[in-house]
Amino acid sequence: MFVLSILLVITAVVLAVLARSRSVGWKLGAVLAGVAGLAFGVISCVYVVSAYEVGVPVLFGKTGTPLKSGMHLKTPFTDVTTFSTRPVDLNLNDKDVVEVRSSQGGVLYADVTVKWAVTPENAVELYRLAGSQDAIQERLVLPDSREIIRDVFAKHKSEEGYVSGRQAIASEIETTIKERLKPRGIDVTNVNLRNVRPSEQLQTQIDKKLQQEQATERAVEAARTAKAEAERRRIEAEGVAKANAILERSLTDRVLRNQCIEAFKEAAKANPVYAVPCGSGSNGTPVIVDGTGTGN
Repeated sequence: MFVLSILLVITAVVLAVLARSRSVGWKLGAVLAGVAGLAFGVISCVYVVSAYEVGVPVLFGKTGTPLKSGMHLKTPFTDVTTFSTRPVDLNLNDKDVVEVRSSQGGVLYADVTVKWAVTPENAVELYRLAGSQDAIQERLVLPDSREIIRDVFAKHKSEEGYVSGRQAIASEIETTIKERLKPRGIDVTNVNLRNVRPSEQLQTQIDKKLQQEQATERAVEAARTAKAEAERRRIEAEGVAKANAILERSLTDRVLRNQCIEAFKEAAKANPVYAVPCGSGSNGTPVIVDGTGTGN
């Protein structure tokens, strides 16, 4: 635009010289060309940085102080490269999904979203490292994020990646990415580990392992049940043995004789019976005889 303003000024001067001997129209053309040249010259010395942007002025290859949102004066030869300070989402999914390996060598696929933004104070450094907004993501955020995600997963077992340790892995990834990119002027506000899925080969291995664990649990439960049943039988046998021992100690001759007498009394209520001496001796077992003559 500055070159255009110079051309218009030169045109105005030429018309002014020629207008000395010509009509008023030539003079009017010279005035208009001069005004337009001055206007374009002023415009080329003014630059407006939009809201939520930061500008990096570059004059003959040298960078200046970052320009905040608003109107700024500059030399006509200064180029300004702007960077958005709004948060940007880097989505690592679908074709960009991150393939990682666990400490056991299992392959998993991680879907991750990294939300990042340019720090205005470090815009000059980002310009030197990348040169543009898109280049920041492609050269800095993307490769560093993928590298960190792989490194973190490599410290953990496969099952931790998608079950038990997923939250800890996500927190470690976020912390490491923030620490890596912050010195470069990139503010990472959030890292979301949305999904982790095993590869087909790893899924097959997981299914086999689950089946083995279930079979082991069933075997352990069966052994526990058998042990409990054996313990129950042992206790029952001990109880029977103790009862028999107590009964054996309690069956004295006097007790047996009293029981026979009681049995005789009960039988005599229904049929006339009589008793003979109990076995041999006075303390023998009594024999109860049916006195009706039907049997003895």
